Amino acid sequence: MKRAPGGTLLRVLGAGFGVAVLVGNTIGSGILRTPGEVAGHLPSAGLFLGVWLAGGIYALLGSNALAEVAAMTRESGGYTMFVRRALGPYLGFVVGWSDWVSSCTSATAAAIVIGESVRALAGAAPSTVLPFACAVLIAFTLIQWRGVRSASWTQNLTSNLKALAFLFFVAICFAFGASRSEVGTVAPLPGGVPLLIAFILAMQAVIFTFDGWIGPVYFAGELTDPGRQLPRSIFAGVSAVIVIYLLVNYALLHVLPMSQLAHDPFAAGSAMAAIFGPRGDLVVRGLVVIALLSAINAYLMFTSRTFYALSQQTGFTAGQRVNAGGTPTTGLLVSASAATLFLVSGTYNRVIAITAFLFVANYTFTYLSLFALRYREPDAPRPFRAWGHPWSTGFVLLVSIAFMGGALVTDTRNSLVSVALLVASYPIFRILRARNAARLGNIA
Repeated sequence: MKRAPGGTLLRVLGAGFGVAVLVGNTIGSGILRTPGEVAGHLPSAGLFLGVWLAGGIYALLGSNALAEVAAMTRESGGYTMFVRRALGPYLGFVVGWSDWVSSCTSATAAAIVIGESVRALAGAAPSTVLPFACAVLIAFTLIQWRGVRSASWTQNLTSNLKALAFLFFVAICFAFGASRSEVGTVAPLPGGVPLLIAFILAMQAVIFTFDGWIGPVYFAGELTDPGRQLPRSIFAGVSAVIVIYLLVNYALLHVLPMSQLAHDPFAAGSAMAAIFGPRGDLVVRGLVVIALLSAINAYLMFTSRTFYALSQQTGFTAGQRVNAGGTPTTGLLVSASAATLFLVSGTYNRVIAITAFLFVANYTFTYLSLFALRYREPDAPRPFRAWGHPWSTGFVLLVSIAFMGGALVTDTRNSLVSVALLVASYPIFRILRARNAARLGNIA
């Protein structure tokens, strides 16, 4: 096996892995639950499907900007790498830290949902949810400890199984749900400003469901040809997600009347119950497990790379350890331990609520990074140039700023806590920088 020289990562990944990690990270239980919320805002089949298509277009435009800055930077670690280069060390640190915390809590949440589904499938006691969830986290940690090849093979397998499972779900809906459908049923819709507000609220839910197209960027330093493979994997992955989401939502409309779909907290479960009766719950539980296995593997891979990148930036030597298989071992251990701690303490829901504001903030930093790098480094090599910039980038930047404003209004408390955490991180950043400077001074 090729060894990682001097604790560096291995360049052994390809575009296929990039697509798998984007699909695996993006498609989760959200697409099984969010359609009911969206239909509640827009109880019209045409508008319902249209807002999902609009969300996909937003994701493509966002990916357009992301592909340029990521292909230009070509380093593993996610947001922190190109934000640091474009907007400075402090913002790079803040984005990386918040990204690491939110990814750890996402892994925890996915493990909990898997634990609940496995418990239901096995007919076990409610007390087994926590052990099942812990076992999932430990299993994927051990898989990734072996090396990046083992982790990437697992990602490819689980993401392919996920895509097939959702296509199977769609096929079931169309094969057995036609007689129960009321596709095209339209409830009375408001007009003017109320309709615009309803569309914005629906769009917020859709965009959060599309969240995850940054997946391949965490591994930019491990792709064999990042300049070519990053844009290809990002656009191919987002396109695959758009197709799957549109098919799933059209399949739900084929089974459930719009009046039932609207405000349904678990639309996929209702669709399967309409077809299979009480046994439909088992079908959906199995789909949830398959959908989230690839997500957990992706989250742990993300967090280990982000921790590794932050350790490089702050001079934390122990955090830069990489084993012979190309896995950042300290980053993996710390991340898995943090996810487990959130799990057993039951605090992950609170942390997710606080960091939700930062998900959109990270997109905003991405678009600002593209503007900054175009201005500061106009002649730097760019394997990919964003189409339609600055108009395309400016559009998604304005949308992201609007969404942050919406978050401040609809979830003021948690959003303000997020902002306070950003402000409070500054002295921590200064202390880490000072310690690193002192260490380098002593070595010199």
